[in-house]
Amino acid sequence: MKKLCSRLACLALFACLTGAPTSPLNAAPPAALLDGERLEAVTELVFTEGPAYHADGSVFFSEIANNRIMRLMPGADSADVFLQPSGRSNGLMFNARGQLIACEGNERGGLGGRRITSIDVVTKQRTVLADNFNGRRFNSPNDLCLDKQGRIYFTDPYYGPDRDQLELDEEAVYRVDPADGTVVRILGREHVARPNGIAIASDQRTLFVVDNHPLQPVRKLWAFSLDANGIPTGERRELHDFGAGRGGDGMCVDRDDNLYVTAGANRLYTNQNTDNPAGVYVFSSVGKLLGIIPSPEDMITNCCFGGPDLKTLYVTAGKTLWSIRMKTAGQVTWPAAE
Repeated sequence: MKKLCSRLACLALFACLTGAPTSPLNAAPPAALLDGERLEAVTELVFTEGPAYHADGSVFFSEIANNRIMRLMPGADSADVFLQPSGRSNGLMFNARGQLIACEGNERGGLGGRRITSIDVVTKQRTVLADNFNGRRFNSPNDLCLDKQGRIYFTDPYYGPDRDQLELDEEAVYRVDPADGTVVRILGREHVARPNGIAIASDQRTLFVVDNHPLQPVRKLWAFSLDANGIPTGERRELHDFGAGRGGDGMCVDRDDNLYVTAGANRLYTNQNTDNPAGVYVFSSVGKLLGIIPSPEDMITNCCFGGPDLKTLYVTAGKTLWSIRMKTAGQVTWPAAE
């Protein structure tokens, strides 16, 4: 044993004196051979977004890259295709009647519907609720929330490279009333640069909007007071500035009006740094950061509450649907699981 220990000690001393690496993990990149700084993503085969919890216990979510909506049934180990093509659906949410409301976008491959639709989860029949503003097609409907009257607030940014196809000159926030199809632009370029996630407070008096425009750059979380008719009034209030790191994407709200904003990135993306780690950033309704739920995977995109007690937070990030139990129940439009 003494001879063995002496031999190991000699080997360790030799490694230190000669500079030989003791583990492959210590090896530096081969600078003499590299002509780039880091590995870059070339393409994405899967891009999950817009989770929505159904009263039967299913979780629906968009898979934008493959132009489909997936459904994870209660107790299932894997999700099945619910609808394909989906119109490049992004944000999803159920209304009080159990219909799946979808933002059909126009990014990550095109072929998107560029509209707001209602989907019957039994027959899979789609009804177009809105596809234009003043005769011009929407850019790429991204995310949505519903008020207690069933009206749909949705964001209409465009993150794709080809802007020649756009018919509208603004990336704005709209509200559609399914009862008569009326579409109103409630926030324009004077209020937001590139709106993304959106949520409404439980008392229906505040609209929360994620503003994420990496090129300007603007990466902020805003609050807008709503009047009795559900229209923003007065000045916007800045709740948080994400700075130079990746800003917010989708969000949801719990019963205490705490905001759960998916944001940040663990690897470097164009036009932003890695100051903000990937995770769910939890804010109070006045913008106090309560904490960050780390995400094991980039890119984190959206979240929703579900489970029989509405205390399970579902998160889409990269190719995966994640979940974590919470102590506070989420805020939803429809009743709890039946």
